[in-house]
Amino acid sequence: MSDELNKHISSAFDRDLEGIQARIMKMGGLVEAAILDAAQSLETRDVELAEKTRAGDKVIDALEETINDEAARVIALRAPTAMDLRVILSVMRMSGNLERIGDLSKNMAKRTSVLADLPQIGGTASSLRRMSRDVQLMLKDALDAYIQRDEALALDVIARDEDIDQMYNTLFREFLTFMLEDPRNITTCMHLHFIAKNIERMGDHVTSICEQVVFLVTGEKPEEGRVKADVTSVDPGLSAPSGQGG
Repeated sequence: MSDELNKHISSAFDRDLEGIQARIMKMGGLVEAAILDAAQSLETRDVELAEKTRAGDKVIDALEETINDEAARVIALRAPTAMDLRVILSVMRMSGNLERIGDLSKNMAKRTSVLADLPQIGGTASSLRRMSRDVQLMLKDALDAYIQRDEALALDVIARDEDIDQMYNTLFREFLTFMLEDPRNITTCMHLHFIAKNIERMGDHVTSICEQVVFLVTGEKPEEGRVKADVTSVDPGLSAPSGQGG
């Protein structure tokens, strides 16, 4: 094979890869916006914004499908090896995690219309918005870590997920307290708890994205060094109510 043909094939592969990576960043930006919009719609009882968030999830889903189709095409046509294959596999896994975060944001927004007709419970809506904001910032840094191939930043984001777990644990206890104080709070607190759990799960998906960044840079997954800080899944006295779901 001539040098000129080799260069042509390499250039075509680079263009394909750039296109896929541009789409993953676009998808990430849409997911960041979905997190913040869902949280704002909850805090302000903005049903219209909640509907916009739910509708926007279709675009996120379509982008995931496009990314996976293009990645599969590149693998079939270009037969990438070593580092190039690692990039493509990482992007496919990242798109799956972003799609799940988008779904969780949509699930948050779905509950806004229900909660709009229920009484406010203390400052829980603003607490959920702060928690959402922290997850959004984690996602932003995770995407930056991917673009910059920054292993240290990815590991920092993974460590920050413990803060999200702690915030979830605190809110869970608050919801229990509100429910025990007044049974009329039970319905509202159940909805709020589902939302808090969705946000906590978003943090887990951001962590998975960062693990892909570490894999991309080093060829290995991060060492399993962090114990999950969501104690409600292991403490029988704090186990979540059955029926969890979006």
